[in-house]
Amino acid sequence: MDAYAIIKQTQRQRVSDGAIAPILGDCHAAKQLVLVWPQLGDFDSLEYAWWLQREAEQLQAQNIIIRAVGIGDRASGQKFCDYTGFPAGCLFIDPTAELHRQLGLYSGLSLKVPSLSSAQNAWMNLMLMCAGIGSPGTLAEVFRGYRGDRQAPQLIDDEEVVQAKPLPPFKGSFFKLAGGKGFQRPFELATLRLRNMTEVLSHWNTYVPDAAYMTQRGGTFLFNAQGELLYEHRDRGILGFAEDMSNPLSFLGDGSCLNVGS
Repeated sequence: MDAYAIIKQTQRQRVSDGAIAPILGDCHAAKQLVLVWPQLGDFDSLEYAWWLQREAEQLQAQNIIIRAVGIGDRASGQKFCDYTGFPAGCLFIDPTAELHRQLGLYSGLSLKVPSLSSAQNAWMNLMLMCAGIGSPGTLAEVFRGYRGDRQAPQLIDDEEVVQAKPLPPFKGSFFKLAGGKGFQRPFELATLRLRNMTEVLSHWNTYVPDAAYMTQRGGTFLFNAQGELLYEHRDRGILGFAEDMSNPLSFLGDGSCLNVGS
């Protein structure tokens, strides 16, 4: 079956009310954006949700309905939505990454040491992926977060007060000192990622109830009202949730998305 057929017949627990419901059961819009996320405590899931909040008006203007499926449990989903602002009625839970496997998404590095548990092996593989092994582009993306990116938009408003422990609170205008404004300044993205990391580590057992699936990667699927695939991206590694990481939602363009298969 193609991606739409698989997703269309899939039911999962909805975070808002705990009901088992079809992922696309109430989707009636010009376009349906389906996000199959890794663990809800993963860098990629949290950062993707941040971009969706940032571009919410654009998505609404294009009549795009969003549905997301993440690895975790309902408590993970509730914590995720509280932190990111992602609507709980649009988020579904897949505790064992079954949908990810059905869609053929990259499960991540899968080296196994017989003496280790599945969770311990997952930790080992995750650390290797963070070092770029079995995770192409990860190190380059980490470095981009520190050095800045003139092809990316400014991420933090000058008047925004940034809370990213262990750093003290500071205003977004601080980043002007690192190179100006109107683009992603040095350390700006790294600061957002630090904030996400602090959030997850502070509530680790909630965000990641089962560590066995930490290496699983996700995917992005955009369909029209007839269920035809307009765009897809299959994550190849950590911090690789978009084809264009400088502007992860650029594939939406002017609404005429026809780029399938990155």
